[in-house]
Amino acid sequence: MSIRKSQTRHREIGLATDVKNRGDTGTEIIRNSVEKVYMTKKSEPPQQSSHRNALTIFAVVSTALAVLLVFTYLQYVLLAIVLAYVLTPVQRRLEQWLSSATAAVATIAMSIVVFFIPVVYVLAIAFQQGLALFTAIQEGAFSPGRIEDRFETIGFVVDLDLLYATYQGPITQTAQRLATGTLSVIGGLPGVLIGLTVTGFVLFALLRDGEQFVAWLESVVPVDDRVQRELFVELDHLMWASVVGNVAVAGIQAVLLGIGLALVGMSGVVFLTVATFVLTLLPLIGTFGVWVPVSIYLLLVGRPVAASAILVYGSIISVSDIYLRPVIIGRSGAINAATIVVGIFGGLVVFGAIGLFIGPVVLGGAKIILDLFARENAQPIAD
Repeated sequence: MSIRKSQTRHREIGLATDVKNRGDTGTEIIRNSVEKVYMTKKSEPPQQSSHRNALTIFAVVSTALAVLLVFTYLQYVLLAIVLAYVLTPVQRRLEQWLSSATAAVATIAMSIVVFFIPVVYVLAIAFQQGLALFTAIQEGAFSPGRIEDRFETIGFVVDLDLLYATYQGPITQTAQRLATGTLSVIGGLPGVLIGLTVTGFVLFALLRDGEQFVAWLESVVPVDDRVQRELFVELDHLMWASVVGNVAVAGIQAVLLGIGLALVGMSGVVFLTVATFVLTLLPLIGTFGVWVPVSIYLLLVGRPVAASAILVYGSIISVSDIYLRPVIIGRSGAINAATIVVGIFGGLVVFGAIGLFIGPVVLGGAKIILDLFARENAQPIAD
């Protein structure tokens, strides 16, 4: 023990003598020592550096292969993500009495019984009514001469035969494209079944292990925890507005218009209600894509009172959109109007039908990330 104290004392005397002889200050000595330590830590052994580079290469290659595999069934994976977001509250309630796996199976089973089977039934009725309407038009149930006479009574001269002859080419091409698209959908049923199977398994995994997956993302993403929490909160608002809010608004408006159509005795109410729901999800179209043609049709068939009633009633439903969205979504400015338009149409092109919901989230999420990035970089760095 005395030997160590003696050695330490000799070092201190030597350091003091060196400072005295060179005229250096204690601050300079400390700075030089810190710089040596920093340079020692900064320079990594070549073996450790090569291992890190190899691990980086493997991580990039494996991630690229995983993305390539997922991209094959991207639409179905995104559908599973949307469904998991909607069904997670049900999953959490069932987990109070059941295990995570059992609760996930029960949630999927209940959603099929309560939601998907009725939707398929309604779509089947809508398809039958739409087919009956198309057949009636082909069989001449709507006489061109009768329609022309109605137009003449309100001061318009219309020659439907001339219009058909003028636009026969585009009409025929459109009909052929619809027929080809229908056949392609029927021919692609095996692929659709495989995709839905993928959706089912991914949905089950997300419901059962969703919290662990989010925790894993938080651990591997090199972003501060505070920024991650803020990002997740904003993305949750976007998902709620895009998925739950828009679907709820479209459903309410479609049901209201369907009730009005049934009260005036309009045929094919289920088909028109489903069409209203789909068109309401699209920006710049909405419910007037249905009630305007219906009003014109009722006027042409000699029912001006019913046509006027649907015109007024449909206008009220269209205006109600301004008040319904803030109430249901909870935030009137959750998604900018331009983000909705570009996100939906761009999402339809890139992601298919699921792009109706994913497109605005992707576009709005990019804006949120850029805002957070700019804010974090604008903060002064502490000395």
